[in-house]
Amino acid sequence: MLFNSLDFAVFLPIVFVLYWSVCNRSLAVQNALIVAASYFFYAWWDWRFLSLIFFSTLVDYSIGLALAKQEEVLKRRVLLYCSIAVNLGLLGIFKYYNFFLENFVQMFTLFGSSVRYNSLDIVLPVGISFYTFQTLSYTIDIYRKQLEPTRNFINFMAFVSFFPQLVAGPIERAVKLLPQFQKRRVFNFDKAADGLKQALWGLFKKMVIADNCAFFVDEFFANHEAYSGSTLLIGAFFFTIQIYCDFSGYSDIAIGVSRLFGFELSKNFAFPYFARNIGEFWRRWHISLTTWFRDYFYIPLGGSRGSKAMQIRNTILIFVVIGFWHGAAWKFIVYGFINALHFLPLIIWGKKKASKEKQHLQSVWPSRSQLLGILKTFSFLVLVRIFFRADDLTTALSYLNTIFSKTLFTVPQFANRTGAVMVFVGILIFTFIEWIGRDKEYGIETLGKTWKRKYRWGFYYVLVFCIFYFYAKPQQFIYFQF
Repeated sequence: MLFNSLDFAVFLPIVFVLYWSVCNRSLAVQNALIVAASYFFYAWWDWRFLSLIFFSTLVDYSIGLALAKQEEVLKRRVLLYCSIAVNLGLLGIFKYYNFFLENFVQMFTLFGSSVRYNSLDIVLPVGISFYTFQTLSYTIDIYRKQLEPTRNFINFMAFVSFFPQLVAGPIERAVKLLPQFQKRRVFNFDKAADGLKQALWGLFKKMVIADNCAFFVDEFFANHEAYSGSTLLIGAFFFTIQIYCDFSGYSDIAIGVSRLFGFELSKNFAFPYFARNIGEFWRRWHISLTTWFRDYFYIPLGGSRGSKAMQIRNTILIFVVIGFWHGAAWKFIVYGFINALHFLPLIIWGKKKASKEKQHLQSVWPSRSQLLGILKTFSFLVLVRIFFRADDLTTALSYLNTIFSKTLFTVPQFANRTGAVMVFVGILIFTFIEWIGRDKEYGIETLGKTWKRKYRWGFYYVLVFCIFYFYAKPQQFIYFQF
């Protein structure tokens, strides 16, 4: 079920009313309703994969209880490895099996051997990368004795399957989210209103900005041989805007909807395109994923400790793994590796920590050096995102080759020039709103609070009008495929 669909527009009010009226007297009943609603929400896509979520939930719930009872180091380690093997095993089968098999066969082919094989026709379950990491962090935290396991299976089911963030995050830690299922929740009108406002802004980003960029992006990438370098550069620019508005839009909706039910989710984006260097960008982009890899992969490897050579090794490894997390394709590995190479100077020259970041957030306009840093970082992202969006490495290299040709200096080609101009205008307005709200939780959190009521509500109605005006067939969120 898509957030930007009429189905969800019917589903959400029904669950909301039941949650705060019929089920309000009992925490257990409220949590049971969340589980039922979450499973229904996921089954709307494909009911067959409910068994996968339930199995993953059952395994980590059981291992969590076993870890709490076990003090022997070796047995605790075996239990942890069982959790890792089950979770990553399922992820590997559904997401990476064919990739490794095909590359294994190609390797033998290079040496003159012929290997017969049968690939599996596997449908990738929506959200498997997200809820797998969420349950895996639960058992790791219990193993590290940073968390006590829950004995309430319904609460744990609700934590794993919570529908606002089930299929595309934020990836929540049990330390933060699970206790919220264990205490009574009271309806707070101000928080609910704020949640609706954040969800509205998320829908605007997705349906008005991202989906309209997608019209041009899909055309340019699908037929890149037919377009000039200047046109393809604009296509790469549109995709850079699209993927941010699409994914951060989802996060805004998820966080806003969660607030309607009395839950607080983690901030997943902190206006990353205003970052002045690549290190600052990755501290602001998909925060729940990057911090997950930092805590459970990068730091155990040694993190920033040790020699420069070790830091460089760890940095390359974490970026490559993050790239590979996005999909079973070499283009994602290359995408991660290029980001790592761009990050390395910050380590070598000792500039890993961004300086005066708070001042940068609070200044009305960027200084010349800040603006230069933002433009350099954004320009790099526009080019490297080509590897992310292209169908494969060959297409990405061909796309880049056309950009850096003489046709870069020609007039861009648009079948719908008026539509392209409207997209540019929308991006400019959106960027301005995000800039003035960049020190807040989301772009319009405080926008209009000092305005007269009629102007403030007028602004909200304009957003709603734009959403309905551009509404057509609901387009899937980009990160559903990961």
